[in-house]
Amino acid sequence: KKKKKKALEAVEIRATEFEGYQGDTAYMLDTMTITKAVGGGCGALLIYLLGSWVGDGLYSMGGGHGEEHAAAYVIEVEESGGGGEEQEMDFETLMASADAGAGEKVFGKCRACHKVDGSNATGPHLDGVVGRDIDSVSGFNYSGALEQVGDVWTPENLFHFLENPKGVAPGTAMSFAGLKKPEDRVNLIAYLDSLGG
Repeated sequence: KKKKKKALEAVEIRATEFEGYQGDTAYMLDTMTITKAVGGGCGALLIYLLGSWVGDGLYSMGGGHGEEHAAAYVIEVEESGGGGEEQEMDFETLMASADAGAGEKVFGKCRACHKVDGSNATGPHLDGVVGRDIDSVSGFNYSGALEQVGDVWTPENLFHFLENPKGVAPGTAMSFAGLKKPEDRVNLIAYLDSLGG
């Protein structure tokens, strides 16, 4: 019986020690859980950085900052020296080949602000404009900026003004961007000239 009693006491002591050890183990598990979480985060970051490095190596186009890069393709553009002088020299030829019927179609861009029936709209009426004094339509309030163009709306003055109204007469209230094609401008001038006054 003494042996059994000693054995039972030994088991009870070990059980008490195990309970104390379990308490330490619970604390260690908390610390271990945090360590595992931090390790997992560091591992994920390492895998991300290595993946990024491998991806850059595989798909790099070469070159870096500060190095000169070549264009994939080049669009060839003809350079025209003295384009403004060429237009002045060719103006008579352009006017000789002007088509009033095509100019009527071009006038569709002007129709939102100008009329050709003698009444003013957002802009002054344009019937009889070719050869008319600039800023001379009665009953229309001009900004005064058009006087920079000249005294009379000659075909040449209209030709240059219609290309870029804000560039030729800075400060004008006319918001039209202009007609870039010389053919459109001379056709419009021919149409307006055909209307008379």
